[in-house]
Amino acid sequence: MNWVALRMLTGDRAKYLGIIFGVAFAALLMGQQLSIFCGLMRNTTSQIRDIEGADIWVMDQNVQFVDDVKPMSENELLRVRGVEGVSWAVRLYKGIGRARLDDGNFQQMILIGLDDATLVGAPRPDRIVHGELGDLRQPNAVFVDEFGWRYLFGKEPFQPGKTLEMNDKRAVIVGMCKCNPTFQTFPILYCTYSQAVQFLPQERKTLTFILAKGNDDLPKEQVCKAIEDQTGLRAQTNDQFFWTTIQYYMQRTGIPINFGITVMLGFVVGCAIAGQTFYLFTLENLKQWGALKAMGVSNLRLVGMILLQAVIVALIGYGLGIGGAALFGFVFQRAMTSTPPAFYFGWQILVGTAAAVVVISLAASLLSMRRVLFLEAGVVFR
Repeated sequence: MNWVALRMLTGDRAKYLGIIFGVAFAALLMGQQLSIFCGLMRNTTSQIRDIEGADIWVMDQNVQFVDDVKPMSENELLRVRGVEGVSWAVRLYKGIGRARLDDGNFQQMILIGLDDATLVGAPRPDRIVHGELGDLRQPNAVFVDEFGWRYLFGKEPFQPGKTLEMNDKRAVIVGMCKCNPTFQTFPILYCTYSQAVQFLPQERKTLTFILAKGNDDLPKEQVCKAIEDQTGLRAQTNDQFFWTTIQYYMQRTGIPINFGITVMLGFVVGCAIAGQTFYLFTLENLKQWGALKAMGVSNLRLVGMILLQAVIVALIGYGLGIGGAALFGFVFQRAMTSTPPAFYFGWQILVGTAAAVVVISLAASLLSMRRVLFLEAGVVFR
C-alpha cells in the first residue's frame, strides 16, 4: 500500500514538483529571513560578547541596553568593590567618538576604554591579529577591528603606525583584532581608559560601565542583587544583559514586525501552493482512492497513506529549502567583505522551520484527506 501511495504521488510529475516547490520556497523564505533577523539581533549584543574576563555588568539604573550610555561618578567603582561577594571590579568606557581621517573627513567610531592596569575586557589573545595587548599602554595607542581597518583604509595591508585625530589628539593604531559585527557598523577602537577620556570632549562623568567578577562560591545573580541593594545601581550577568539588550530592540524597533510579516508571508504562500496542488492532485486520483476503498482498505489505512505522502513532500521540500537558505548565508557572508553580514543560522532556525514545514504539509494533506474519507467506494464503478 505504501508503494501505491508513492506511485500516486509521483505519477503526475508536474503536480509533484509543484508541491515540492511550494514547500521548498516556504522553507527557504522562512529560514533565510529568520537567519537575517537573528543575525541582526545578535549584532546588537556584539559588545557584550566581545568583552572578556568579567561576568557582571554594573551600570546606571536607567540603562536600557548596551548602547544606552549613562555616565556614573568614579566613586561608584569603590562602592561596587566594597560589596560582599565581588572579587574585583574595574572601569570600562564605551561610547561613540569622532575621528578625523587623513583626507579631512570625519568618521564616527565605537570607542572602548579598558582598565589601565588589567586591560580587562580586551579581546582574547587568539582574536588579536596584529600586535600585542600590552602595546595599548603606549602613548596614544589604539587597536582597531578588522572591519574598521577595511572601512578606513580599504584593501591596504595592515601597517602599525597609522594615525587618526580624535579631539585634537593623535591616535596611533598599533594593533588589529577580530570583533563580532556590530549593529551600528562603526569601526571599533580599543584603548586604555585614561586614553579614551582624552579622545572625547571633556565631561564631568566618564564612567559608563563597571566590569566585576563575583566569587566562585556564590551565584552570580545573588552578587548582582547585593550590588543593587547596596549601591542603587543596576547589575546584571552577561546573559541577563544580553537578553535585556535584545528585548529592547524587540520592543522598541520595527525589526521583529517587518521580518515577522515576511516569515508569515512565506508560511501562507507555502500553505497556498502546497494545499491547492495537493487538493487538485487528490481530485485527479479519486478513482484510485475509490478503488482502494472498494478493495476493503480502511479509512485509517488511507489516512496513513496520505500522511506518508505529506511526510515525503515535507522532507524533500524542507531539505531543498533549508539547504538553499544555508547556501545563501554561505555566499552572503563571503561576498559581503566591505560590511559585516547579519546572518546567524542556528539550530533553533532549523527546528522552527522544520515545525512550520510540518504544519504546511499537514494542512495541505488535510484538505485532501476529508475528500478521500467521505468518498463512496462505488464512484469507481460509475
